[in-house]
Amino acid sequence: MNKTIIEYFILKGFSDTPELQILIFIIVLLIYLITVGGNLTILILICLDLHLHTPMYFFLANLSIVDISFTTTMLHKIFSSFMTGDETISFYGCMIQSFMSGSFTVHELYILTAMSYDRYVAICIPLRYQLVMNQGTCAVLAFLCWALGFFLSCPIAWTLASFSCYTSIEINHFLCDIILLMKMTCSDTSVLDVLLFIEGWFLFTISPFLLTFVPYIYIIIAILKIRTTTGRYKAFYTCSSHLTVVILVYAMNIIQYLIPSSLDYKKLYTLINTAVTVVVPLLNPVIYSLKNEDMIKALRTKTTSWCNIFT
Repeated sequence: MNKTIIEYFILKGFSDTPELQILIFIIVLLIYLITVGGNLTILILICLDLHLHTPMYFFLANLSIVDISFTTTMLHKIFSSFMTGDETISFYGCMIQSFMSGSFTVHELYILTAMSYDRYVAICIPLRYQLVMNQGTCAVLAFLCWALGFFLSCPIAWTLASFSCYTSIEINHFLCDIILLMKMTCSDTSVLDVLLFIEGWFLFTISPFLLTFVPYIYIIIAILKIRTTTGRYKAFYTCSSHLTVVILVYAMNIIQYLIPSSLDYKKLYTLINTAVTVVVPLLNPVIYSLKNEDMIKALRTKTTSWCNIFT
């Protein structure tokens, strides 16, 4: 195929089969609405209920904002394309979407890291919890999480945006995936390969992974030292929701990067990528709603009070 300098890409969507495309679109749209609704509910409850004005729920609110922003950024174009029939996305729109994808992924991983540190302080040094996890500390940690996401993603996005030569304008996906774009370009990708290796593995993956799971080693040791079964259960229960989300998020991301993006694995790669984009953000409200007594209590209280107002 001839090399060409392009101004836009064509997103092929979820499937090559029109009937299956419609079915998947409806399912994804429903999951998206549930995701946004669930995370908005968490945000509203945390803002309105004074009992939830704690460091853990402060970071949970940040996580909900990330999930809403991530899914909306990744899916808004394919929703628009399905409604209007226009499958094109501008070159710079594609680059921005790729940048936001990497940025929000880093946001989420480092916010989960901050939540892990919060659980470590709460269980391992509870007497100093109020002193260590004060408002200033929480604000600094949240700022660092957001700043890291934006600044670490900038070099990759800038390098990718410098590629103007591609062998095709069709992206066999519903979003602008960096790996697929790299395989489509006819420009030299050696610099981007190095950036993805250094940042992708060390700063995006290994660093947050270690910073998230190392505190849990100390948490487990501290829990095992508790003499009563009730005490151990209570201590573990306080971090079970967070640990569940962390394991699922890292499992989905690891599976995504282990699947080759070659033609033979295109459908599987797209399926896993769809799960990461659509399903993972849904885990936050579902797990924290089902496994968190404070959240359930706050939801019941606010629901009752709202019903009383309108009746």
